[in-house]
Amino acid sequence: MSGLRHGVVLLPEHPWARARELWSRAEEFGFDHAWTYDHLSWRTLRGGPWFGTVPTLTAAATATSRIRLGTLVTGPAFRHPVTFAKELTTLDDISRGRIVCGLGAGAGGHDEEVLGAKPPSPVQRAERFEEFVELTDLLLRSPVTDYPGRYFTAVDAHTVPGCVQRPRVPFAVAATGPRGLRLAARYADIWVTAGRPGWGEPARYDRAVPRLAGQLRALEEACAAAGRDPATVRRLVVTGAMIRGVSDSASAYQDACGLFEAAGFTDVVSHWPRDGFPYQGRIEVLEDIARTVLTPGGAP
Repeated sequence: MSGLRHGVVLLPEHPWARARELWSRAEEFGFDHAWTYDHLSWRTLRGGPWFGTVPTLTAAATATSRIRLGTLVTGPAFRHPVTFAKELTTLDDISRGRIVCGLGAGAGGHDEEVLGAKPPSPVQRAERFEEFVELTDLLLRSPVTDYPGRYFTAVDAHTVPGCVQRPRVPFAVAATGPRGLRLAARYADIWVTAGRPGWGEPARYDRAVPRLAGQLRALEEACAAAGRDPATVRRLVVTGAMIRGVSDSASAYQDACGLFEAAGFTDVVSHWPRDGFPYQGRIEVLEDIARTVLTPGGAP
């Protein structure tokens, strides 16, 4: 597994006095990248503490020095590309070029309802996401942008000095359907999957890999149709929700990573263990994974 990269998701639920230690430990453990969700509140944890994503990543950038940091994922429900691009360039500056921008269409829920917006139809959701990705890409690549979109507009929008990473921060695009995969083939530096809700019940990792193989083939076909070499797109699998059992033990993690890598994935992401549902687990297991699988200090 020498070529596989490892990541971890830390939910933005802790005050910074506590969260700082977790982000620092993620780097010390040897993870290559660390992520957080980008929601205003989230599902069963909606009634509990939940902090802002961009301030959290800003603080994490000052508490770490090597590990890459990103959103997993940001969607258009409550963000506008013009303001988001400004935040991304600032984050990239503060982190000295370590930010990854995870992007996803979103699945509805409180992030849309809290602003009083009418939920979009599936077609509108896909169209809105396409505009969101396209405009964010334009803003990060260009010092001045004008964009007359149906869902988003930019008028003489200045993004100066731009990103530390050139031509822009990497995009990690979450997609499983044909339309989303076409978008990923065009814009993604990293393609993201967590399985598919259409599976019904979550699957243990060894049973999930054959199902994921179909998604990998679809990504390759989308890249071919776009005239892009699929090898230029990293392939990241997020575990813990639809894909279970990966973090049960260090041996399970190592076994799962071997299967993912053999299937064609380049990156595996798990969740920092919590005391209760979701992502319940024991920190001792993560420490064991760090000792036996990860490289202390992480890859260069």
